[in-house]
Amino acid sequence: MDGRPDTELLVDRFGRTARDLRVSITEKCSLRCTYCMPEEGLPAIPADELLSTAEIVRLVELAVRRLGIREVRFTGGEPLMRRDLEQIIAGCHAAVPEIPLAMTSNGIGLNHRARALAEAGLSRVNISLDTVDRAGFARLTRRDRLDSALAGIRGAHAAGLAPVKVNAVLMRETLSGAADLLRWCLDEGAQLRFIEEMPLDADHEWARANMVTAAELLEVLGAHFTLTAAGRTDPSAPAETWLVDGGPARVGIIASVTRQFCGNCDRTRLTADGMLRSCLFSDQEFDLRSLLRGGAGDDELARLWQGAMWNKWAGHGIDAADFMPPERTMGAIGG
Repeated sequence: MDGRPDTELLVDRFGRTARDLRVSITEKCSLRCTYCMPEEGLPAIPADELLSTAEIVRLVELAVRRLGIREVRFTGGEPLMRRDLEQIIAGCHAAVPEIPLAMTSNGIGLNHRARALAEAGLSRVNISLDTVDRAGFARLTRRDRLDSALAGIRGAHAAGLAPVKVNAVLMRETLSGAADLLRWCLDEGAQLRFIEEMPLDADHEWARANMVTAAELLEVLGAHFTLTAAGRTDPSAPAETWLVDGGPARVGIIASVTRQFCGNCDRTRLTADGMLRSCLFSDQEFDLRSLLRGGAGDDELARLWQGAMWNKWAGHGIDAADFMPPERTMGAIGG
């Protein structure tokens, strides 16, 4: 690796170091959000191509012990669609007990499993919830499951998976209800973060000119709340925060398109079928699963991972004239 410094850490050519690992564990999901999934769902990954519990645990342990990873988040699809999710969490917690294990979920059915997941070693959850309007939720997700999602958030609170963060993708059809969503989260003690929609939808209908920007959202919320800019709590954190009505409650905005933060990105990603990706928007993948199943040792796995991250892109390039969205959608890559 020409020019790469002599370190086991996941450094790249632009001075960034990956310390946050996102592990997708399934392509299946219980919802069909328009900005993520096609109506019929994603093509199924054959069971023998999914990383097993033992393989996930081994790669997480390698990432932490050898490569400097300091936070692990499980994603999907929807992680709750894996029946062995508790075993995955327990195995990783036993292997790297000092590392926080988090999960991004839509919350459907979480209230029934939250306590077992917490006991297995899960530290906290992010719940995707774009609106608290039932009809709007059904239109956006193509499923009438709002009550289950809200129960999942409350179940996570009850199980001690704190802080519970709520992620809402900014969509034109739900913008008018943004204040209602923030008010609900304030009442429930959840931390809300809005996210600018990115070109990762399966139907490829995203258009820069049609997306809701952070500036538009601030104008809408500002009509209902007094917002005071509070910056970022961590330079590598994607969300800028605002105090709500003087605080201490805050609302976050991840302006991934209009105020991109690629220069501080610290993420590395594994897909459910064992492919390593350095960036959401790069189609370049590295096959860790084949190495694992071919008997590769930790040194060989680490070298592949280090090389992949060394060649990470400078940024996603959404505003470039020649920008092309990745072949895989968000649901297939993992959030």
